[in-house]
Order: sequence, then C-alpha cells, then structure tokens
Amino acid sequence: MKDEPIYLGNGEEKFDGDLVSFSLKLTKLKECGEHIFEMDGTKYIKLDVCRKKNGKDEYGKTHYVKVNTFKPQTQDEDLPF
Repeated sequence: MKDEPIYLGNGEEKFDGDLVSFSLKLTKLKECGEHIFEMDGTKYIKLDVCRKKNGKDEYGKTHYVKVNTFKPQTQDEDLPF
C-alpha cells in the first residue's frame, strides 16, 4: 500500500532556476510523525521539492514540497530462502 502524499508547502523558482524559495506549513508536521527519524541524537525528515507539471499556478508558484514517505523493507520479514 502506497502512502498518501503529505504536502507541506509551495515555492517559486527565482534567478533563472538557481533558487527555489518556498514556505512550509509547520502545523502539517503533526501528520509526519512516522516519517521523522533520528541519527546520532538529531531528528530528520526527508523532503522532496518538485516542479509543478503545469507550470506556474495562479499564485505564481512553480514548485511544491512534500514529505518523502519511502520506507525500505525491513530485514525482519520472512524470506523464502
């Protein structure tokens, strides 16, 4: 089963594509708990910044930000060999 995307914000391309400036909806992070991970005592979340397929929207936004929800399979699963 594929996770539903969690969209956190929108952004716009600037300086001939050298910069994508975006804002995140921090209150949406409550939905991301299972995607937050810890390494060496620091918490992280993987985000994807993607170009909108139809170009600029009515607000001039060219990109969106979503949580990378990929989860690798664990080694604990029963293997047939």
